Amino acid sequence: MNCRTIRAFGMAAAILAGGMMAQAAHAQAGTMQKAKAKAAESMDAQAPSAVYGQMLKRLSEEVVSAAEAMPAEKYDFAPTAGKFDGVRTFGAQVQHLAESNYFFFSGFGLSGAPDDAKLKALKSKDELVQALKDSFAFAQKGIDTMTPQNAFTTVGSGKMQMARAGWATMCLAHSMDHYGQMVEYLRMNGIVPPASQKQGM
Repeated sequence: MNCRTIRAFGMAAAILAGGMMAQAAHAQAGTMQKAKAKAAESMDAQAPSAVYGQMLKRLSEEVVSAAEAMPAEKYDFAPTAGKFDGVRTFGAQVQHLAESNYFFFSGFGLSGAPDDAKLKALKSKDELVQALKDSFAFAQKGIDTMTPQNAFTTVGSGKMQMARAGWATMCLAHSMDHYGQMVEYLRMNGIVPPASQKQGM
């Protein structure tokens, strides 16, 4: 093999080695970029307990402030003008919300839920408002147990089975529904809901 051939082989080997090194460096850079993107994504992601907890906090403040705004003597108020036969009184709305909040999180393995009969026996404004506050605190305990691993695992029994995220969503939607009804009851009695007062509405 002459010198020219040897030099040619040497140059080819050098070019090949350089190309392989460049390819390896490119692959390594891509891997590092993906790792950085994944780390950034995990940093930006919020835990389910934080997401649902923030929403519950804001909503519960609105609902409780509405319950506190209605005078005690108006807790037996229910609309009569129009198609309102059999609707709940304002106090019954508050009571129903409290009962439901405990029900929605009954499958989360929490302790501290009151006997349902005791909730149904509450009558005065002070009792009902306190029960409402306690029920939202219980709901918050349930939401605090939610993790990325268990948020979409099923809890409950029989026909009442749903993912934890589903029950938490149900709690929020149900509270919004009845908050809207409570707002109407307040306005029918000339009272602007506290949450609306802050917004100038």
